[in-house]
Amino acid sequence: MLIKHLGRVDYEPTYQAMVAFTDNRTEDTADELWIVEHPPVFTQGMAGKAEHLLQHSNIPVVQVDRGGQITYHGPGQVVVYTMIDFKRRHISVRDLVSRLENSIIATLAHFGIEAHNDPKRPGVYVGEGKIASLGLRIKRGSVYHGLALNVNMDLAPFHQINPCGYAGLEMVQMAELVSPTPEFNQVADILADHLQQQLTVEEAHT
Repeated sequence: MLIKHLGRVDYEPTYQAMVAFTDNRTEDTADELWIVEHPPVFTQGMAGKAEHLLQHSNIPVVQVDRGGQITYHGPGQVVVYTMIDFKRRHISVRDLVSRLENSIIATLAHFGIEAHNDPKRPGVYVGEGKIASLGLRIKRGSVYHGLALNVNMDLAPFHQINPCGYAGLEMVQMAELVSPTPEFNQVADILADHLQQQLTVEEAHT
């Protein structure tokens, strides 16, 4: 599995690159993790409802083909796009989601933050606050889109939406929960390690 640190990149060309990568991959294409940071942007999933955008601003809203409702990406948030062959793993979608969530939970535990998932709502939570979001698309047997972990960012834009479609959902970040605040690249590297472990377990048995 290749890990690519793409830096701070605009959302739309990255989204187009994900679609092109998935459309052009073959059964021999290596899986990749794309680690990025985005300028401020709202992304609205396929089932997204317009009423979950509570306030219009200069932050663009991009319609995308992942599952889920509206969310926000911005500087200080680690985004990992999971460009993986779903067929190779012989697992369910629910198992895949669990592996991604477990990777985030293990990363947070490394920094002394106790987190958990919620069987009723994808993502990772600290108490009642949501610290990480997931949104996936499976196409031609492959997965793209991925996850977003709040590290040290401006959370104010989340108040312009119902995050992931949940009114009043509190969003939290690592900077509020641990001191000193971890560096972006440190969090990204540890998360990538856990993702590699979680996503290659099944391949070892095939």
